[in-house]
Amino acid sequence: MNTYLVLKWLHVVSSTVLFGTGIGIAFFKWMADRAGDVHVIRVVNERTVLADWMFTLPAVVLQPVTGLAMAWVAGYPLASGWLLVSQGLYLVAGGCWLPVVWLQLRMRDLARAADDGNSPLPAQYRAYARAWFWLGVPAFCSLIAVFGLMVFKPTW
Repeated sequence: MNTYLVLKWLHVVSSTVLFGTGIGIAFFKWMADRAGDVHVIRVVNERTVLADWMFTLPAVVLQPVTGLAMAWVAGYPLASGWLLVSQGLYLVAGGCWLPVVWLQLRMRDLARAADDGNSPLPAQYRAYARAWFWLGVPAFCSLIAVFGLMVFKPTW
């Protein structure tokens, strides 16, 4: 069996899971927040946190492992410009994702408390939701750029 193709398959599948889960979570959470129903917001936040642990985290770990292994097997110098820029952009996305996870945990807890108490969401929830949304923008853009670099592998 060709090691490179196995690594490539794992890399492509994990990147698809990472990107697909991220955009899916973002869409459904954003739509739930806009709807304003506290119980729906609670359930969607609980599922968002669960999806991040089940799908996003394993993909986040697998991406650099398979990416670096593929570069090594294929003989790409790790100091290649496109590889370095890709790694930097991946770190930008990760640097946005870590506070997003914290925000998701806090929003989940605030939504649970509001739902259990049959009360509206506190103002802090909306502040967290705004920060969560705006951290997603550079993470999304970074991953789109990484996809481009992986496909085109520019020689600079």
